Amino acid sequence: MQRFAPAAFLLLWSAGFSFVALGLPDSEPFTFLALRYAIVVALLALAIPVIRPPLPARRRDWVDLAIVGVLLQAGYFSLLYVALDLEASTGTIALVVSLQPILVALATSGQVSAQRWLGLGIGLAGAAIVIASRSSVGSLSAAGLLCAVGALLALSASTLYENQFGSEHHPVTANAVQCGVALALTLPPALLVEGFPVEWTSDLAISLSYLVLANSLVSLTLLLMMMRRGEASRASALFFLVPPMAAAIAWAVLGESLPAAAWIGMVLAAVGVWIATSASSPISRRPAARGTRVRR
Repeated sequence: MQRFAPAAFLLLWSAGFSFVALGLPDSEPFTFLALRYAIVVALLALAIPVIRPPLPARRRDWVDLAIVGVLLQAGYFSLLYVALDLEASTGTIALVVSLQPILVALATSGQVSAQRWLGLGIGLAGAAIVIASRSSVGSLSAAGLLCAVGALLALSASTLYENQFGSEHHPVTANAVQCGVALALTLPPALLVEGFPVEWTSDLAISLSYLVLANSLVSLTLLLMMMRRGEASRASALFFLVPPMAAAIAWAVLGESLPAAAWIGMVLAAVGVWIATSASSPISRRPAARGTRVRR
């Protein structure tokens, strides 16, 4: 599972941007998220009596799961969807969010070797080339920029928090707690501010189906697993490959053009991620705590 986690995460996570763009026009951002989390929680509520996953043993474990849910599920996705709703281009948002590995590395600078810094720099350059070559970087309003930066900070904070305090939990338990917290935070603005407007279309149904199953249940489980079992900067480096992978999916599935420069950027991003993830670190990840099981 751990061996194939990076490739599976990149494929599923990168394709998610296309499905968000497919379904968001038929709903408002908080309503869209509330629907997504409501479906996830409903599915997990049906699965819990059958699977009977172990529950967190300590109160602190519940708090840690809830905090990651606030930062990643509610914070990152809410700000990302609001930025898209403000008509910020996906390329601009991707460029801002692509800074996440650099931000995480700066926060853990004592654990990042010179070789990994080199890989992060090359990866960022490759991702930027892919985004710029597709002419998808456009103007951005102050509100859109603020939301994109907020999404970047929320994603980075969730990575750092999970790396520092996250413990091994059954994926059903972890997803139920985190998506439950996200639902509690997104439902009030969806009802009180947006009025919960939904135009049920085939596009919205397809979008929600993919985001619920592939993103909320599978991709985020893989991401949290990688965060727990590796250093924050190593796991974050994978995000440099998200814009190239998203571009490749759009080229293969939707027939979108892909300039020669984009292919060069893909290669650079892949080389940078390989350097960053293969580099040794002078300081290893924190030791297991509070009953965390570290498998070797």
